[in-house]
Formats: sequence, structure tokens, C-alpha cells
Amino acid sequence: MRADRLVATLLLIQSRGRVTAADVATELEVSVATARRDLEALSAAGVPVYPQPGRGGGWSLVGGARTDLTGLNESEARALFLLLGPAAERSAPARSALRKLLRALPATFRAGAELASAAVAVDPVGWSGSARDRPAAVGMLESAILGRRRVRFGYRGRTGAAEPRVVDPWGVVAKQDLWYLIAGTEGGRRTYRVDRITDPEILDEPAHRPDDFDLRAAWQETAEQMERHRSRVAATVLIKKPMLPILRGRFGRHCRPDEQGEAPPGMVRAVITAQLPRAIAEQLAGWGDTVQVLEPESVRRELAAIGADLVARYAP
Repeated sequence: MRADRLVATLLLIQSRGRVTAADVATELEVSVATARRDLEALSAAGVPVYPQPGRGGGWSLVGGARTDLTGLNESEARALFLLLGPAAERSAPARSALRKLLRALPATFRAGAELASAAVAVDPVGWSGSARDRPAAVGMLESAILGRRRVRFGYRGRTGAAEPRVVDPWGVVAKQDLWYLIAGTEGGRRTYRVDRITDPEILDEPAHRPDDFDLRAAWQETAEQMERHRSRVAATVLIKKPMLPILRGRFGRHCRPDEQGEAPPGMVRAVITAQLPRAIAEQLAGWGDTVQVLEPESVRRELAAIGADLVARYAP
């Protein structure tokens, strides 16, 4: 787990004063490339870890060797916990390391560090699509969350027009190919897609964040609501057994094995869900004869229509 390695790397630098990527690789039993990426991640997150080129160089903390974490200032502690928090949520050892790290901080820094570790969540189960770059707005939203300041932005709905919003930012969630902001409004908790946010601005107004707010629990509830909305149509398909993992990788949680019915030798049944029959047909059209749709008829008709359009356009 990367969170374990990042903590261990930081403590190794503190104990030795200066290390090379090769030193870290040997100590933590990882490749030199992995060790270098971890060192660069700590530096990019704002932790005062810097490389010193040349003979006798390496990576060290500003101020030299340290034996505890009290050398971190408040902004550096927040940066570290903002980086480690999402990675630690799926690993008990990483959570334990994070708790020990938290106890090593000065008491005045702990509240901010705890908020940072809970400000970002990562949902590893995809819906569909490929990963996208982290939007620039995410960093600004994180700053607003940690600074407990309200945010104003325009939000593009399905009509495409941006409508003004002023919210209390509570947390951001990475969902494979998209980022979401969970925030408090006058109408209650709301979830916003970050790629639909325009012209975000941090206001000089205090934001209210409930003391008992749990970002991961709130996201789970939101994801389940989205799931129900996205799963209005279910299609049963036959696919060659070796291809099922690829199909599931493409559709994420919207594809599951179906063991209720029989399948020919070498084939397996699966169920794919989406909001509309057309959405399923468009996703499956490129699979050709690898996938056979058994039902419903609405998806079969959409596939036939797509095929007819392609024949009309491209047939000799």
C-alpha cells in the first residue's frame, strides 16, 4: 500500500538525514523507480522533501535530519495528510500508520491534519470510461475545505447554461474518470461534478461543516442513488469466458456475472445495466460477434439499428 511506503519513506529520511532513491528502494524492498516516484510525490504534496543533485546528494528534509514529526509546519502537515488520507482508507495497516503519524504532530496541528485526511476520498470501483487528469479546480476546492471557506461557482446543468451556486465545501471524491464535490447548501447536501463547475472562487466567508460528517459514508449514499438512476435497463448477454474480465473492466459495476441461466460451452452469461437501451447498444456495438445480447428486445433493436446505419453508410 502506497500510504505505508510514503510514511516509511518520510520516517527514513528523518532518521538518516539524507537518502537516495536507491537507499529507499533497498530499505523498503521496492524498485528504484517506485522509490523515486514516492519521493517526488511527497515533494509535490508540499512536504519539505527536496533533492540535492550531484555527488553526495540525495533527498533530505529542509533543516536537516529530524527524529520526529514536530518539524513539520501546519501547512506541510495538511499537505501530507491530504496526500495519505485517500490511500489509507482501504488498508488497515495504512490507517494505523496514519493514526501514529497524527499523534506525532503538535496538538495545534492535529485538527487541520485530520480534516485534510478526510477531505478527499477515492472510489476504486468504476462505472465506465477511462481515467482523466485531475482538474485544476480540485486543488482550489481542497484549499477551501481545509480553510473552511465558502465557494462560489457557476454550475452547468444538462441545458448547458451555468447557474450560480454558493456552497459550503465538505469533501471531494475521485471516481475513476470523474471528480465530485460534496457540499452543504441551503437545501441540504448536494453533489456536483467538478468538470461542470466554472469560475470557482473562494469567498472570505466561513463555511459550516458538520462535526459528524463522514465523507466516505456520504459518497456511498450518493453512489447508490446514482447507481439506481443509471441501472434502469438490464441486458443479459453471452460472452466468451476469457473476455468477461475485459467486459467487466469496461462497464465497471454495471456488469456482473449471471449464473441464473445456462450458457454454451466456453461462454458465460452476464448482465449489463444502463439508463437507456441505446446506451447499452452503443457500448456493445464495437464488440461485434464477441457478445450476443439475449434480452431485452429493446437493446437488440437498437443494435440492429446501429448495424443498419453502418451498412448504409459504409457498404460498397
